[in-house]
Amino acid sequence: MENLEQVHLQVNEVFYPTEELKKECIVQDYESMYKKSIENPDEFWSEVASELFWYQKWDKVLEWNFPYAKWFVNGKTNITYNCLDRHVENGRRNKLAFISVDEEGNEKKITYGELLERVNRLANGLKSLGLSKGDRVSIYMPNTVEAVISMLACARIGVIHSVVFAGFSEGALKIRVNDAKAKAVITATYTKRRGKKIPLLPTVLEATKDLDFVKHIIVWDRDKEIEESQQNGKIVDFENLIKSSSPVCNPEIMDAEDPLFILYTSGTTGKPKGVLHTVGGYMVNTYLTTKTVFNIKEDTVYWCTADVGWITGHSYIVYGPLANGTTSVIMEGVPVYPHPGIWWEYVEKYRVNVFYTAPTAIRMLMRFGDEIPAKYDLSSLKIIGSVGEPINPEAWLWYYKHVGKEKAKVVDTWWQTETGAHMITTLPCYPAKPGKAGKPMFGVVADVVDKQGNSLPPNTIGYLVIRKPWPSMLRTCWGEPERYEKYWKDIPGNVYNADDLAAIDEDGYIMIVGRADDVLNVAGHRIGNAEVESAIIEHPAVAEAAVIGKPNEIKGESIKAFVVLKEGYTPSPELVDEIKETVKEVLGAIAVPDEIEFVDKLPKTRSGKIMRRVLRAKELGQELGDISTLED
Repeated sequence: MENLEQVHLQVNEVFYPTEELKKECIVQDYESMYKKSIENPDEFWSEVASELFWYQKWDKVLEWNFPYAKWFVNGKTNITYNCLDRHVENGRRNKLAFISVDEEGNEKKITYGELLERVNRLANGLKSLGLSKGDRVSIYMPNTVEAVISMLACARIGVIHSVVFAGFSEGALKIRVNDAKAKAVITATYTKRRGKKIPLLPTVLEATKDLDFVKHIIVWDRDKEIEESQQNGKIVDFENLIKSSSPVCNPEIMDAEDPLFILYTSGTTGKPKGVLHTVGGYMVNTYLTTKTVFNIKEDTVYWCTADVGWITGHSYIVYGPLANGTTSVIMEGVPVYPHPGIWWEYVEKYRVNVFYTAPTAIRMLMRFGDEIPAKYDLSSLKIIGSVGEPINPEAWLWYYKHVGKEKAKVVDTWWQTETGAHMITTLPCYPAKPGKAGKPMFGVVADVVDKQGNSLPPNTIGYLVIRKPWPSMLRTCWGEPERYEKYWKDIPGNVYNADDLAAIDEDGYIMIVGRADDVLNVAGHRIGNAEVESAIIEHPAVAEAAVIGKPNEIKGESIKAFVVLKEGYTPSPELVDEIKETVKEVLGAIAVPDEIEFVDKLPKTRSGKIMRRVLRAKELGQELGDISTLED
């Protein structure tokens, strides 16, 4: 097993799209379209951007002064015009934009015409409170249409929105509101999770009590609990603000490089980084990727299960789907409440065609058994996507077989808060390899290199880098340009370092192995944590696993695994031996964990990523560091 890191990267199975799906694909020939996007980027991106509305066309597609980029230079547009007015004017006024549902089955439907009117009214309401272009507003809302309206109302008038996931603690919220110097916070009295009302307003009041620059707290009062007397100058009623404002609001004419939003992402160290995205390039790339990766047609019903508090929610619940004029499902709640088939119940009810979720959720649903999805008619599904972390082959195959019924195409997507849109994926028309994200998206030049920036041979793990700028790239880190520049200066060669480890196979398929700080070095062998976890999950009793490296005098690092069992299995020494044997068979003796500890659950971020560093810190008795993104 001398060359462990090369051997186990071979994925032998290849899955082809059905003939029926192939005929329907918007992109029929990935190779030639990709070639054009790399060899003729100006022409390629001009054509894509021309499908959208601009008040003034750009003078130049890209201006690149390393490491700073400007896209669609001097182009003028408004993203909400492209997401709303354009469709209303093109005969889609009465088309459903969102079907908003919760755990109890309550449903609210809103058309493009109604959405435009509510966005305009709230935008006028924000203006009446003294907000204008360039101001920042923090949004701390449930995963509902009201959150979408809040984002779009800001974008309508050039206010920079900063959405904070509504599960963050007051400390985490305060850091983000303070860093953005938000003049207002939009929130709700509560959000719903597992049948309980989780209060949000008290968190906002506590987080903002010493922040004098926060002039207004706009509250969606869900059960009419706030009495008139409490609505002082600072607390403003969301619905009253909408009702008392005009339904006509001309969109602010925005430069392509004007800021659209700030979204905070946790670094491995220090306070969170405020990733800044701008209007033009972000709009063009979220529009293109949504259309081509999910094969969006006029009658598509689309459901991304993310929360608007994350980049996936921004790009693939709000801006991408609305720019394409599609009908989306948006849900407030969790995937297993009130029962573990709730998602499949809604897929059946709304005849969802495209379903986009995270591997963590897939593995959680796997625990409940194959018979749950079998109870529902999931035949409407054509594309099932994966996002947020590498999907292990076992979860991929379960998803394909039990959710997609071996007909829907699995599209894995790799990208980041910083990239704004999909960077690597397997397009619907293209053969898929379980466990491999796929090939670079249009305009993306990806490579795998060593720390010195040299390209590595096939099936060798190294750093994933992007060699050229792309339209939806972050433009800076809010107030901290040096943190932005670090992305481009970490590895020699003027490349963007994603800080992820990956390998490229002979066919050009890229496998994401995990974060660069999630790598084990056992007796001189570099082994990705994700791969060992994947091997552990091959054992039929295991639902989830996380592995960490512990200092070891002989091997450099020894491997410790934390394992969550499926329902009906109990921990035993025999089970420990069986799991070790499984890892040995899948990866070889070098990767077998020295210790296995059975746990009830793993520490995760609210977007579903396992926080291995928390496990490592606890195990080694170290400081836990920034855990503001921790789910529990």
